[in-house]
Amino acid sequence: MTARRFSLLVLALVLAVPAIAKDKKKAILPGYILQARTVAVVIDPDAGEPLDEPNANVTARDSVEKALMQWKRYDVLMDGMNPDLIIVVRTGNGKTSRPTVAGGPIDRRPGFGQGTDDTIRIGAQQGQAPPLSDPSAEPPNRGPHVSNEAGPSEDSFTVYRGDVTDPLDAPAAWRYVAKDCLRAPEVTAVEKFRKAVADSEQALQQQGKKKP
Repeated sequence: MTARRFSLLVLALVLAVPAIAKDKKKAILPGYILQARTVAVVIDPDAGEPLDEPNANVTARDSVEKALMQWKRYDVLMDGMNPDLIIVVRTGNGKTSRPTVAGGPIDRRPGFGQGTDDTIRIGAQQGQAPPLSDPSAEPPNRGPHVSNEAGPSEDSFTVYRGDVTDPLDAPAAWRYVAKDCLRAPEVTAVEKFRKAVADSEQALQQQGKKKP
């Protein structure tokens, strides 16, 4: 292949890339997200409270709730009674592991099927404790204790369908993970979710116009 032909081939490939990207269709969110009217925001049940920032997850949850209220698309259920959608939040600190307080009162608000130890029970599998007569049985550690938590290094915002059994055991409907995406005043995760909803509705409208 001559140098001239090779140059023309490279130029053709470069010009074709924008056309391919332009024609790529964006994913449309499930209908139950677009039709939902109520939402509940909870802290990830597996998340502990960071020792260096004990209220990080609680603050993130409150920031997300406030941003959703300002959006005015969904009614935010403070008591968690039968929401159409459940948004699970969890903060990160740029590290894959960090010391946290586990087993503490992550979310003391009523609702969401909480147990007596004040931890969130959405989608949790509740097993039966061994009988006290079992000599090998040890009392469960239900109190707060320090743990070295391994998890996402960045903030996460995950949307689940709420009107199903064990909602957090089902696949997530939408997820956004980024540094400080739960932090006020921007709360980038909510803005990205708003854009995903708007883009999905626009795509559906365009599909409707194309139908004969």
